[in-house]
Amino acid sequence: MCTNYRPPETDLFEAFTDFPRPNFEYRGETYKDYVAPILRLTDGERSTDPATFAMVPRKRIPPGVKVFDTMNARAESVGEKRSYSGAWKKLQLCLIPCASFYEPNYETGKPVRWRIGVDGGRPFAIAGLWRAWEDAEGVLLSFTMLTVNANEHPLMKRFHRPGDEKRSVVILRPEEYGDWLGARSTDEARSFLNLYPADEMVAVAAPKPPRAPQNDGGADLFAGA
Repeated sequence: MCTNYRPPETDLFEAFTDFPRPNFEYRGETYKDYVAPILRLTDGERSTDPATFAMVPRKRIPPGVKVFDTMNARAESVGEKRSYSGAWKKLQLCLIPCASFYEPNYETGKPVRWRIGVDGGRPFAIAGLWRAWEDAEGVLLSFTMLTVNANEHPLMKRFHRPGDEKRSVVILRPEEYGDWLGARSTDEARSFLNLYPADEMVAVAAPKPPRAPQNDGGADLFAGA
């Protein structure tokens, strides 16, 4: 599962043709409940919207309920799980702009954070779902990344704890963006949920530097256009 990724800087959004640049601030690295851009198609219009990472934000988990994570939705059960099924059946599909994402590699015997992206270092998009929440400030959005089994993938099978199922986010090609957002059925949407070829991906060890006492974990801030 992916719980940490890096969105592109605002000046790299030209990679997402016909989607406006974000007009809001977001962190250079995104974790649970951080605001980041998602791309949507609403009423035929392409939009770039702020949304929080994790389908069910922590503040929406009822008191007394054990905190659970919803940053990733399994493709195999997305239509059955309460946290995701409504958005999936309503085809609330989104693109999650990404410069790279991070996964733990245990090949040394200890977890080492690796940075993963696509060939050439260009921005790409991950398939996601979004939902809306009524809030005192208005309607707020949240999102999750869709994942597929990667036990046989030459690259993605190298991540996560030994013995755990290997999973990968779904990377979409630019020519698929419009068709994904405009899918007319869950069967059509499911046809996009595939592994990206390993030979078109790049991955390197990228351990986190020691955190300075005043650092809140979101070192850089990307300003909206």
